[in-house]
Amino acid sequence: MAGTARYLRYVLFAFFGLAVLYFISSSSGPQSRLPSSPGGIFETTHSSNTSGDGGFGRPGTTPKDPMKLPPATIPGERMNATFVTLARNGDIWEIARSIRQVEDRFNRKFNYDWVFLNDVEFDDDFKAVTTALVSGTTKYGLIPKEHWSYPEWIDQDKAKKVREEMAEKKIIYGDSVSYRHMCRYESGFFFRHPIMLDYEWYWRVEPSIELYCDINYDTFKFMRDHNKKYSFVISLYEYVETIPTLWESTKKFMTNHPEHIVKDNSMKWLSDDNGETYNHCHFWSNFEIGNLNWLRSDAYVDFFTSLDKDGGFFYERWGDAPVHSIGAGLLLHRDEIHFFNDIAYYHVPFTHCPSSKQERIDRKCHCNPGENFDWQGYSCTTRWFESNNIEKPAGYEPPS
Repeated sequence: MAGTARYLRYVLFAFFGLAVLYFISSSSGPQSRLPSSPGGIFETTHSSNTSGDGGFGRPGTTPKDPMKLPPATIPGERMNATFVTLARNGDIWEIARSIRQVEDRFNRKFNYDWVFLNDVEFDDDFKAVTTALVSGTTKYGLIPKEHWSYPEWIDQDKAKKVREEMAEKKIIYGDSVSYRHMCRYESGFFFRHPIMLDYEWYWRVEPSIELYCDINYDTFKFMRDHNKKYSFVISLYEYVETIPTLWESTKKFMTNHPEHIVKDNSMKWLSDDNGETYNHCHFWSNFEIGNLNWLRSDAYVDFFTSLDKDGGFFYERWGDAPVHSIGAGLLLHRDEIHFFNDIAYYHVPFTHCPSSKQERIDRKCHCNPGENFDWQGYSCTTRWFESNNIEKPAGYEPPS
């Protein structure tokens, strides 16, 4: 009896196992269907060809017109132009982020060169990372010591005392020696570096910037074709404590070199009283697209040399932004300066975001228009439009 019972259990177990196998095989056949998706998350299309896909086709896609997609590399004429960045080896990952932004939004379509400048030699890691990221040719330049040191006419004890006083007043970069060397170099020497002498146009890029919109045209060619020599995206007021005598030095230059002061310049933007005083407006020079031949002209070099002799880069804390801005404002016709409204840009802490919703959509922008600095009280962009009788861009709304 015990043997018979054991035999019956084996038979029952075998029958149960076969039933389970039959159920599994019938559930995985081509007749099965995915459940419908009431939320519309995805749809599944069915194909008559059941080989290799269990009877299911690929998820449906929204077709795109390939004619509306920008080419990987835009054909046409290239300008004699380069990006230029002043950086240290320690800036490698911050500048890598900036390069990725510029390449993705612009340069992968144009493949322009990139020049990196430093007061010490760039190390192998910096060169390897930046070379891998840039679609054009990368070049690395060492800044001559005479361009990154005190000129012989500077009283260094006096300069040190100024830095100490500024530190007590908590003026930004007020106690920094390297910042002063940087501002002087950007004001008067970067465009004269031997590598830069090979180029006619430049686009300045600094670490940790963002470009929020696609740029599908050649900005350098635009500058050439429209007779522009300097450009900006953000403008604002300079810290008064850093440039107390800059305008006095500027007026001295204007008196000594009237031949360089251009008619129909941007004095109305720089001054509220026809040049008697400076209103401290300047273009934020961490973004610039400009003409190197203009910077190398007698007019601009004479302007920089005059300021440099007065010592304000070290006895005060003159920045390259107001120096470039005053130079462009006085030495260029106002029509030679361009506001790139369509280049959406961020450098801590300010954002430029195009005012037009349609333009932001067309250019695939990801900036928040609520963070746009252009029309805020500390911005000088409204003043730029009004002093030049330019209509505000589409989508403009006055600040609340």
